[in-house]
Amino acid sequence: AYPLYTNYMQDRLQTKLAIQLHSAENKAAYESGHTPEGDALTRLVIPTLQVDTVVVEGTGASALRAGAGHYPNTPLPGEDGNVAIAGHRTTYGKPFANLDRMQVGEEIVLETPIGRHVYRVTRAPFVVSNTDFTVIAQTPGKSLTLTTCHPKGSARQRLIIRAEMQ
Repeated sequence: AYPLYTNYMQDRLQTKLAIQLHSAENKAAYESGHTPEGDALTRLVIPTLQVDTVVVEGTGASALRAGAGHYPNTPLPGEDGNVAIAGHRTTYGKPFANLDRMQVGEEIVLETPIGRHVYRVTRAPFVVSNTDFTVIAQTPGKSLTLTTCHPKGSARQRLIIRAEMQ
């Protein structure tokens, strides 16, 4: 029953976040680089997996109730460097439930209050230790890293998706 409850709560929160994402206040906060933790940052769309979710700023427990959160010390979508987003696989709407099915060349779209950024997967999904933060380290160019727990239902490891901006 717990996963169903978290999915229900996430769905209600996503409705509010979708409205917030397009507000004038949110756009101003985004442009200044000061989006508060838990506020809408970008919409993440993965067409091949039918993922469409609003990502919030922050990766703390309360922020991730939205389903996916942006690592605060990484660039904003479209900026130089490695944009990193964490998401749930089995609870809170499970937006990253099927990341393991992604293939090289597939598209990931980040729609921000100021623009749309398209990334393409450049490497097959891979697994790292849950303590390996090198995957979210800064890189040259414009890249995107998605992280989620692995295997499903366990936080023992992390499944990683790497993409480059087109």
